[in-house]
Amino acid sequence: MTVSIRLAGPADAIALTDIYLACRREMNYAPLAHAEAEVRAWFAGTLLPSGGAWLAEQNGDIAGFAAASLQDDVLWLDQLYVSAGHRGAGVGGMLLQRLLSPPAPACRLFVFQANLSARRFYETHGFALLSLSDGQDNEECCPDALYQRPPDAKE
Repeated sequence: MTVSIRLAGPADAIALTDIYLACRREMNYAPLAHAEAEVRAWFAGTLLPSGGAWLAEQNGDIAGFAAASLQDDVLWLDQLYVSAGHRGAGVGGMLLQRLLSPPAPACRLFVFQANLSARRFYETHGFALLSLSDGQDNEECCPDALYQRPPDAKE
């Protein structure tokens, strides 16, 4: 499988939002906190203009995307979603590798506690569980887990 990683741009907003919404619909434990129109507006008006989103593409088909932001010398993985038809093929790992190179500072992320496949994925890629919370601090009010990958972590 030949996959290319590139910076996402405004023209990718619809495709990335479609992947995000499809993935989130699969998460029956974490209902969307915003209407679809609000999510689409956020992707087009905030996420993509921030410049921190990368996408994986295979034969012109967008397979997944990841977005990160730097806050207080910590890289926060804000989004990482892979479309159903591309899961298990290494796309998520390629996106993560792109975000973490050149050598990134410590990287943190929140994931829903119930998302066991994502938790296993992050643990496989060198992330360690820091804490669990009841979800009162996220928009979905769903229990989440805070993970961190140190700067020198090896996969």
